[in-house]
Parts: sequence; C-alpha cells; structure tokens
Amino acid sequence: MSKIQALLADMAPGTVAHDYLPVGTMSSGMAIAIPVTVIKGMADGPCLWVNGQVHGNELNGVVAAVEFGRRVDPSALRGAIVISPTANPLGLDNRTKTAPQDLQDLDQTFPGNPKGMVTNHLSYALFEEIKLVAACVVNMHTMGSIHDSKPYCVYKNFPGSAVTEPQLLRMTSFFEPSVSCRMDVGGAGELPANIAGGLDYQCLAIDIPAFMVELGQGSWYTPENVEQALAGLNRLAHHLGLLPQLPAGLGQPPAGVRRVSRRQWVMARQGGLYLTDWRAGQTVPAGTPLGTIYDLHGRKVEAVALDVDCIVIGMRRDPVVHTGDRVAFVATQWDPVELESA
Repeated sequence: MSKIQALLADMAPGTVAHDYLPVGTMSSGMAIAIPVTVIKGMADGPCLWVNGQVHGNELNGVVAAVEFGRRVDPSALRGAIVISPTANPLGLDNRTKTAPQDLQDLDQTFPGNPKGMVTNHLSYALFEEIKLVAACVVNMHTMGSIHDSKPYCVYKNFPGSAVTEPQLLRMTSFFEPSVSCRMDVGGAGELPANIAGGLDYQCLAIDIPAFMVELGQGSWYTPENVEQALAGLNRLAHHLGLLPQLPAGLGQPPAGVRRVSRRQWVMARQGGLYLTDWRAGQTVPAGTPLGTIYDLHGRKVEAVALDVDCIVIGMRRDPVVHTGDRVAFVATQWDPVELESA
C-alpha cells in the first residue's frame, strides 16, 4: 500500500490530512520531501490529483493548488483530492526552474528512477503515488519569466491510450484557455525535449487522463490567473463527480475551444531591443510584424514577421535580445471545436 493509499484508508470521511512524500536527504541530513494535502470526501468516488508545479520558478500553479485545497469543503466532496503544490521543492526553494543539484528538467524525467540523480528521485516518488490512486491529473505550469501570456492548456495526443482527445478537450475547456494546444507525441516538440518524460505523457500511457494548464508568466503571482485556475479545477471536480454542485457564482465553461495543432517559437535573427504592442490571445495577420528590433542607436534592424496568420500564445516582455533568442510563441494552425455538454 502506498503512502497516499494508507493515508486515505486511515482518514475519517470529510477530513483533510497534510503530509510529505519522502524523497531523500541533503548532506546536512535535512529531508528532501514533496508536500501533499489529501482531502477525503464523505462518500466513495474518483481521485483528482492536482500538481501545482514541476518547475521551481513557476508560481501561479503553486498558489492555485494551495488555494484549491483551502477552499474545498470536504463535507461536500465525493471521492478524494490529492494536492502536491510543488513536485520540485529544491527548485522552488532556489527560485529556479530546475533543482540546482543536477539542473535536470523534472518534467522530462518521469516516471523517475530511484537510482538516478535527485530530480529522478523526485519524479519517481511522485509518480509511484499518482499511478496507484489518480483518476485524473492536472499538471500546472507557466511560461518563463520573460514572456507574458494568458492561461492556456496543452494536452498530448497519445495513440493507443484509452483517454480520447474529446475527453481532454472538454477537460481543458473548464479552464477557459485562450487556446488548447494538441501535442502529437511522435513529433520533436517546439524545442529539443524528452516528450516521453512528461508527467502527463506517463499518465496517458497508463490510461489516466492528464493535461497541462499554463498560468501566465513565471516568477510572479498573478491573482486573476490563479482565480481562473480555481474556477477550472472546480468545474473539473464537478465533471468527475467529486463535487455534486458547483460553487455559487461559477459560470458554465465555454461551449468550444480553439484547438491548436501547430505552434512554434519565433526567434530573433538580429540582436537589439525587441518592442511590440501585440498581446497574448490576439491574432496577427500574415506578414504583419510581431515586433520590431532596434539597435542602440534607434535604427530598425529587423521586423519580426511570419508569412502565415498566427495567434499569440506568449510574447516576450524583456526587450533585450540576441541572435537566436525567443521573442514570441505562436499558434500557426488551429480550428474551433464545439464541445458536447459537460
């Protein structure tokens, strides 16, 4: 029996438990552990697992996960909710994306390895619990600290999984995303990465519905993005049957989403100052500059544009760029999808 299973077995209905998943120790003997909050409802039902963060400087998901746990009423709950506000306490404490001990990207190391480096130990400790109890997993992220975006979702199109694309699209719609991005796992992704090492990938491989919610900019707390995430989590819990009723004042999710099937980073060819008036969620016509790069004498050295229409997913806000720097993250292929009633 896993730690979470044992906690749930010992808990009285309608109660909350706070604990840690042991991972290892520092040289000083201080524990390395993943904090968890376990909420047990009044009756049997599925388990929703909310992971606030795998990257240590992506903070809105941490706050959203903690607030969700604080606001849920266990007496109104069927089933269970497990919250791991951070899966990367070493990165969180260091305010960096990765743990300083090994600089590995945690979301490229699942299902983990108890004989590997410390990040592999973190992913192993988390996934060993998730795979035994979770009926659905939400894995929250943000963009990097130099890019601004509106909340959006990413889901993986996993061939052979019992989890279908319509299921995942409906679940992402609860978060009212600017776009829902489909990632075909056979591809290489937008940047070099181990797609199979993602938490959601490994969940889908064993038929657990899982997807990513991106909550704006890293290294900042953005209250409106947190509230949007909380609304989505409540709608998802209602959809799964954990909450018989939605919280008062929470509207229905949209009837459709913009499904993105192709997206890319746009890079600067020249260095200088990148200036733009475009914002996340806006559609930029083909040939229209996403932004302009000026040198330090004020001369225009590059108008950054694409030859196709695009939706801005994220836009660079740090104007200082070098050749090859990322200035925008955009969708270049999308379609509106009408969803069946939740």
